[in-house]
Amino acid sequence: MDYLYHPFASKRHTVFAKKGMVATSQPLAAQAGLEILQKGGNAIDAAIATAAALTVVEPTSNGIGGDAFALVWVKDELFGLNSSGPAPQSISVEALKKLGHEKMPIHGVIPVTVPGVPAAWAALSKRFGKLSLLEALQPAIRYAEEGYPLTPILGKYWKLAYNKFKANFTTEEFEAWFETFAPGGEAPEIGEVWKSPDHAATLKSIGESEARSFYEGELAEKIDAFMKKHNGYLSKSDLSKYEPKWVTPISTNYRGYDVWEIPPNGQGMVALMALNIFEKLSPPAWQSAETLHQQIEAMKLAFTDGQAFITEPEDMPILAEVLLSDEFAEERSKVITDTASDPVPYELPKGGTVYLAAADEEGNMVSFIQSNYMGFGSGIVIPGTGIALQNRGADFSLDESHPNVLKPGKRTYHTIIPGFLTKDGQAVGPFGVMGGYMQPQGHFQVITNTIDYLLNPQAALDMPRWQWMKGKSVHVEPEFPNYLVQALARKGHEVHVTPEGGSFGRGQIIWRDNKTGVLQGGTESRTDGAIAAW
Repeated sequence: MDYLYHPFASKRHTVFAKKGMVATSQPLAAQAGLEILQKGGNAIDAAIATAAALTVVEPTSNGIGGDAFALVWVKDELFGLNSSGPAPQSISVEALKKLGHEKMPIHGVIPVTVPGVPAAWAALSKRFGKLSLLEALQPAIRYAEEGYPLTPILGKYWKLAYNKFKANFTTEEFEAWFETFAPGGEAPEIGEVWKSPDHAATLKSIGESEARSFYEGELAEKIDAFMKKHNGYLSKSDLSKYEPKWVTPISTNYRGYDVWEIPPNGQGMVALMALNIFEKLSPPAWQSAETLHQQIEAMKLAFTDGQAFITEPEDMPILAEVLLSDEFAEERSKVITDTASDPVPYELPKGGTVYLAAADEEGNMVSFIQSNYMGFGSGIVIPGTGIALQNRGADFSLDESHPNVLKPGKRTYHTIIPGFLTKDGQAVGPFGVMGGYMQPQGHFQVITNTIDYLLNPQAALDMPRWQWMKGKSVHVEPEFPNYLVQALARKGHEVHVTPEGGSFGRGQIIWRDNKTGVLQGGTESRTDGAIAAW
């Protein structure tokens, strides 16, 4: 039986509930969040439970050794948490160039930055949770101890990663990855049960110590010892100094709605910039080639500027407020013509990931995202812990003149972004689309689908997506209307219809009716998405 064979179109409907809802990319993780809600936890506890479960039941996209961001709505106020970690203090451009590197490696110990995920769970629990961190982690601990059967899309990407790793990673530092994720010498199959007792023990330790064991205790010592053995840069000193940052979310008003993102070093600002530019152009029309062309061109400009300028705020050559200004959007919109462009950054004046949404009946709502980056991340697993470390440092530049140049203690340009929508000071709800550089493009498309076309949450996610790649190159999903593909080609776009939709992001949405309190959720049809509600 082929669990990836779907010869017939299927359809999901929006899910409605009153008391609580969790939407994410894996059914067991959604169920973990619901379990915590039913035990008396709030949306924040449910988000932590779901996030922790995802490190077990979707390790192809995230892990304990990754980074996280959150937008949290509590008592009519939106809070932002940036739990991305910096580069180690001992790393430098000079050190890597002496080793012969002209650009940052993608795998191994070098691109590993300080993980922020455990600190994010602890910070959210301490500030907003009703239950203890250990209580919130119990479902994840159970899944790791007892095991669970792989879902179809999970199994697909697990096997792809195994085949790549087996062909390329033959040195000693990668052995623990195979011991953890390919027990018996093979990747687990769809429907096969996989368990990780080491992962369970690590989660217990994090819960009991409110994550301090990861940054100061036994887990930190194991990470430090592994890195020393394999000439890595991350140290116990780097871990002990780390604290996540509560930040003020940034927003733009798009046709009467406020769209919220985490400020730099994240790329959420790219989505806001694209919305600002697009709003300056012609009024949107349903399934119109002209509207689609303008959306792609707006996204190109926003992305090109974002990748040129976004990094740690103090290292940005232009203020975030300028990039989000009405004047900047007006100036950039003038660049757009009726044919496809090959974008260049604004000339300055001289001088893989998992996403979840959670909500409860009290009105608390969470938009949460965490990632190891590029699937399993660095390929490094700390032996005996189940901790798979991220490769987020791969995005640093080794060009000394680039704003995102590698520096000790610096956070890199970050791809993972949670989103939130409000109107007239009231919460509409959390949304997100994970998937590397697809994320701001997914945010942009979900918001325009919702606001411009009044699509329900599920339809807003199901609508066929486009993805700007570079230059004039645009990828579209197999279901994308052919007449639009042809029309875009006539405008000079180099359009590629992909054989599947796996690279177009995985989204979740929960909207709340402020009059009735009714929650309405949509989940991603491109993965093993699920909504748990009551």
